[in-house]
Amino acid sequence: MTLKRTPLYDIHAALGAKLVPFAGYEMPVQYPTGITAEHKAVREKCGLFDVSHMGEFIIRGPQAVELVNYVTTNDVAALAVGQVQYSTILNERGTIEDDCLVYRFQDHLMMVVNASNVQKDLDHVMRVAKRFDATVVDESESTALLALQGPEAARILQPLTDADLSAIRYYHFTVGTVAGVPDIIVSRTGYTGEDGFELYFPNQHAAKIWNALTGTGEVTP
Repeated sequence: MTLKRTPLYDIHAALGAKLVPFAGYEMPVQYPTGITAEHKAVREKCGLFDVSHMGEFIIRGPQAVELVNYVTTNDVAALAVGQVQYSTILNERGTIEDDCLVYRFQDHLMMVVNASNVQKDLDHVMRVAKRFDATVVDESESTALLALQGPEAARILQPLTDADLSAIRYYHFTVGTVAGVPDIIVSRTGYTGEDGFELYFPNQHAAKIWNALTGTGEVTP
């Protein structure tokens, strides 16, 4: 099977990352500094992760909320605009297909799913969508995702963005400019257990955003 590559593959390779198969992608599992140094950076300062292999579905239409509410286990209708929800996707048997994040925007929703389950999740949501007045678009292949994680994440990111990071509560998000690139989703989420942000944006800006963050000299990839 031919492995996919994120838009940052060339940068990872140039930095000497150890690239391994993961969820159908050729992903960096560690850099020459080693896992211990990377772990320490995230716990004490700031680390940067390329998680562009994750899947993103955009759901629009009059019954977008009802659709996502049906296929996930949490109460999507309770989300405020600008809020994120951790949830799970259920199948017709009532068992779990995947875990996911649900983002509520003013006029649409975004579901973020695991890379290894993108096609399976998409097929399931699309089947259910036929019962609702809503459309589902898979933007996984065109969306890059970087996770800036660690106690110093907000301090390092703030000079690079016009978003007021102090106003973004945990599991909330906004849309702003980062490193001169507009319309980036800036989300106060992550899986490291530390404070941090996840940045969603089109693939073509991946190198610019990565270089801006690592160029501060305070971020460990």
